[in-house]
Amino acid sequence: MNGKIFGVVVPLLLAMGWAFLEPISAKAAMEDKGIPAIVQSFAATQIKPGQVWKVYLKASDPDGKMKYIFATISQPGVGNYPVSIIRIKEENGKELSGYIYLNTSPIRLSEFFNRSLTLTVNIQGKGGQFSEPAVFPLFFQANPTREAPPEGVFKEQSLGPIMVTLRTGKRG
Repeated sequence: MNGKIFGVVVPLLLAMGWAFLEPISAKAAMEDKGIPAIVQSFAATQIKPGQVWKVYLKASDPDGKMKYIFATISQPGVGNYPVSIIRIKEENGKELSGYIYLNTSPIRLSEFFNRSLTLTVNIQGKGGQFSEPAVFPLFFQANPTREAPPEGVFKEQSLGPIMVTLRTGKRG
């Protein structure tokens, strides 16, 4: 009889133990540590040179201490631009929804057709912790495909500008 109980209880305990050891999602792990997380994002992948590019973000911080949005642009033939830091309003410290934007109007339009860049966005909390990055590719086209964020997901509110002036470089 003890052998039967042992044969049933031990596998049951092992199964329960393995259930506790299952990996948790990155978002759940960040929430446990009080690290900000970008929970949803959207950006068009193509625009005409001269248009404003909106990058929609939805982020949260269980501690309510999101302080800054860090935006870094990398462009083939030019390299990396200086980091643009956007302050998060205190009322958005726990949850934010809206867009950051890049004004491409100062560029010489004809020099930017068929060029690309990549934007990397992180959220920083009060303690200096950073969210996982969100990465957005952009390609400048004469006739871009129209792309819009999903309805009802993001607030149509500006979180601030990406403060860089784009330059031309080698074709990329």
